[in-house]
Amino acid sequence: MNPAHAHDFAAVAALAYPADPEKVTILQALTAFAAQRPGLEYANYGDPASYRAESRAITRDLHHVYTLLRRVQLAPSITSADLKDAFRAFSGRLSWDGQRLDYTTGQYFPTEYRRAVCAVLSAALWDYWRGCVPETVTNKADHIRATARRQLGRTIAARWFN
Repeated sequence: MNPAHAHDFAAVAALAYPADPEKVTILQALTAFAAQRPGLEYANYGDPASYRAESRAITRDLHHVYTLLRRVQLAPSITSADLKDAFRAFSGRLSWDGQRLDYTTGQYFPTEYRRAVCAVLSAALWDYWRGCVPETVTNKADHIRATARRQLGRTIAARWFN
């Protein structure tokens, strides 16, 4: 999804599940937070190649955010309470106070803020899928990882559900 169309995602989320308006508000806040420009400082990089490599990695994180957001949006069983609980991910550095997001930077904001969103969304999905694992399955974590691979793709599953 193009970052310029992030507002479209939020509008679709509002139409899809109006029964949980707080979920919609949280998803809109996460969308807006992830869509902001990273603010890379060219002076922090020794050469153009390292700057572009970092920029590509940050853009890849944005694509992961949009994929995870879409999957969370389409899971009506994931409620606002589940999302609030998922903010424990990424060492709790991304938090929701009921009205807005708050982020505490670790080392370098441009390289980590989208990863924080991915960590929160993947934690919500992990908890959701854990509840869907049949009792007969002995290794629930492997079952969840296989579900993530099927629904999100190998790259996202390997990075966020490992």
